[in-house]
Order: sequence, then C-alpha cells, then structure tokens
Amino acid sequence: MSVDAIKFGTDGWRGVIGAEFTFDRLLMVAPIAAEVLADTYSAKTGNRKIIVGFDRRFMAETFATRMAEALRLAGFDVILSDSYAPTPAFSWAAHSQNALGALVITASHNPGDYLGLKVKGNFGGSVSPEITQQIEARLGQTLPPTEPGSLTTFDPWDSYCQELRGKVDLASIQQAIESGKLTVFADAMHGAASTGLDRLLGTPITELNSNTDPLFDGGAPEPLPKYLSQLMRVIRSHNAEPGVRVGLVFDGDCDRIAAVDGSGEFLSSQILIPILIEHLVKRRGFTGEIIKTVSTSNLVPRIARLYNLPVYETPIGYKYIADRMLDTPVLIGGEESGGIGYGNHIPERDALLSALYILEAIAKSQQDLGDLYRQLETQTNYDFKYDRVDLHLASMDVKSKLVAQLETQPFAKIANIEVRDRNLADGYKFNLSDDSWLLIRFSGTEPVLRLYCEAATIDRVHQTLAWAQDWANSVS
Repeated sequence: MSVDAIKFGTDGWRGVIGAEFTFDRLLMVAPIAAEVLADTYSAKTGNRKIIVGFDRRFMAETFATRMAEALRLAGFDVILSDSYAPTPAFSWAAHSQNALGALVITASHNPGDYLGLKVKGNFGGSVSPEITQQIEARLGQTLPPTEPGSLTTFDPWDSYCQELRGKVDLASIQQAIESGKLTVFADAMHGAASTGLDRLLGTPITELNSNTDPLFDGGAPEPLPKYLSQLMRVIRSHNAEPGVRVGLVFDGDCDRIAAVDGSGEFLSSQILIPILIEHLVKRRGFTGEIIKTVSTSNLVPRIARLYNLPVYETPIGYKYIADRMLDTPVLIGGEESGGIGYGNHIPERDALLSALYILEAIAKSQQDLGDLYRQLETQTNYDFKYDRVDLHLASMDVKSKLVAQLETQPFAKIANIEVRDRNLADGYKFNLSDDSWLLIRFSGTEPVLRLYCEAATIDRVHQTLAWAQDWANSVS
C-alpha cells in the first residue's frame, strides 16, 4: 500500500474522501499514531487510553467508529465519542481523562469532499512536528500482535461545557441577552459548533446553518466574508433594534472563529485578538505573554506595549503556539486564520471559549465590537488594514522557480515601496518602509502560494497583493 501521499500539515492529515482519505489508509495510520502517542506519553499516563472523536462531515462518524475498533484490536483502551463535538472538546477530554491523546476525524475548514485526522497529545493540544514526523516515518510498519483493548463511549460535551462556563462571568452575559442589551447570532456553518452556545449560555440565541449539510452550501465551512452573506444580511436587518448585536462564526470543527459587528461588518481574528487582549487585561486583570504568528497583525505588539506585556512570535500553525504555552505563562496565543487559545485553559485554539470571552467583553463594556476596535486603533495610533490571497500555481515546478528567485534575488522594492528588512522564520516576510508588510508562503504539499498583507489602507493592501500575484504569474 502506497503511503507517499500521507503527509501531516499544520494540523493533521487531510485528503479527498475515497481518493487520498480511505478506510484502508486511515486504519493503517491510526494505530501507528496511537503507538507514537504511547511512546511519548505512557510513562506519564500509566495507561493506553485513546480518545476518538469526529465532526459532522460526510461519513465522519463511520470513519471514527471503524478507527476505534482498529485501535481496540491494536491493544488500546478506546473512549469513543457518542456524538459530534468541537475538536477542542476532544483535546479537553484527552487532558481531563489523562489519556495518551485524541484522534479526531475532521477536515476542519476544507470543502465537503475532504476528511482528515487530527492528532492531539495528552496535554490537550496539537502534537509537535516531531511527533507527526515520527508517525510519517513509521507508516507501513506492521505492529506486533497484542491483546485487544476495551471500547467504551462518552458524552464529549458535558465536561467540556462545564470547564468553559467556569472561565467567564456567565451571569453578566446571560443578563445582557435576557434584558435585550445584547443580541447574539451564531453561524455554525453546518459544523461541530452547532448547539454549542445554547449549551453554554443556557439562554436562547439565534443560530444559523445549524443543520448538517455535507456540501456546506456548495462552499467550505471557513469563517471568511464570502461565505457569510446570510449572517451579515440578518444582522443588518436588525439594525433598528436597541442594544448591541454581534454575529459569531465558527469553522467546521469549531477551533477557529471570526465575528460580524452590529453594522454587519466582518471582523477577522486580526481584529478580535487585540480586542480580546484588551478585555482580558483591562476587565479581567489577566497577565502573561502574548504569542502571535508571523502573519498576525502588528497591532498586537502595540496593544502589548500598552499593558507592558511580552510578545513572542512563532511560525504559522497553532502547534507552535501550543508548544510555547506548555513552558511559559501565557495570556493569549493567536493566529490570523482564526485560531485563538488561552493560558488559563489547555494549549489549544478554542472557538467557543473565544466566543464566550467576546460576549463577556461586550456585556461588560456595553459596546459594539467595531467600536471597541476603533478605540484600540486610536489608543495605539495604528490604523492598518489586512487581507490574504491564496494563489494556485500551475505546478510544483513553478513553486521551485519562485522559491529560487526569492532566495537569490530578494525584492528591494514591493509595489514601489522600499523593503526595510526580511523575516525568514516562516516563508518570506518583507517589512516595508511605510510600516506595511507582505508575507509569501508556499504550501508544503500542493502548488499553492499564500500571500498576506497589512497596510495603511485596504486599497494599498490590494495593490500589494496584486503586485505579488503578478510577480508569481510571471514565472512559468
């Protein structure tokens, strides 16, 4: 059986159902992954327990059930979820039940024809690149015969929700909603976030796209503006009502978040992370290091300076943030794609916990998210815009040529602005003389070029991204 295409990316292995992602391939990978988890954590746990979970995708539960049985036959004591749940709920289960880790069937924000496998460690977060490299290196090996383990089921929501409720002033949120001062809309994007806020808040909110849809309305369960026209329209239709309105958006497995403010404007995590930092420090009295990825807004270090907090920058991928959180007192760790986690919780991005903190910030400030953000821009004298483009290249050969150019002929100017310096920690980040920046990154497994930009105006952002696309398209 060929295993060449089984590669773990920034968070797991994913593939098209029936092509790359099949029963045979999953049932080969999963026991190897479990053995690597056992090698890593069994001295600490003293057991061979593995949590198995799944999201709401097509056949996800079936794949999880088959995987659970394969793990049992490989000698593991499997604790199988009895329903879909957010991926962070399974990370929490791995930690709270002192298991070796969790294997979760999900393809996160990918389109509906994808499925995948995420590997979580005993500590409650994504395993390090070293562990996924061990899994890849051992693929194809035959495990020795062993006595079968056990198989039990559990409710993944109960303990998880109880843990999250204790992180916030739930009564203040409930009071704001019940008094009409706060109206909450949630777009579950047909994913694992569905019913989550209702369970946590114990008071009704308006949830959109809560039904299962294997095709995700013909798009993908990714919290991006192009998929959120319904939510924006619904919020704008309530603009004559009193109080603050907010829309919360969750990706397919509920570890990424975005929001829509009371005017119906999209707010990415580039905006939410600064709001959350300010709320946690100013209203909750929290402290600690702030972790940002190389693609996260420069507003973050400016907010950190306001409160005299240290900032640490990592490559893109939440596993790098999680690794830092294991050894350092952290306030918050976040990435531009919507993953945000907290030092008072497991080292895992958790969209429902982020949602609770966002609602708490609104309830306590009685202000719209857009207003909170504009105040931060004023305080820091930093008013920049951001966007990102993914460009599909003709081939991996084109990718190689582009990399060669970046290595041997680095840009002196980008869109007529001088390059001040370069950051090569993850991809090629060019910091420009006008304080804008352009980040160029390549997918490790497919011919895709990812372009990120922050600049003073959205027009300047789009000009810079267009310049980068023209440069990439000029190579063949």
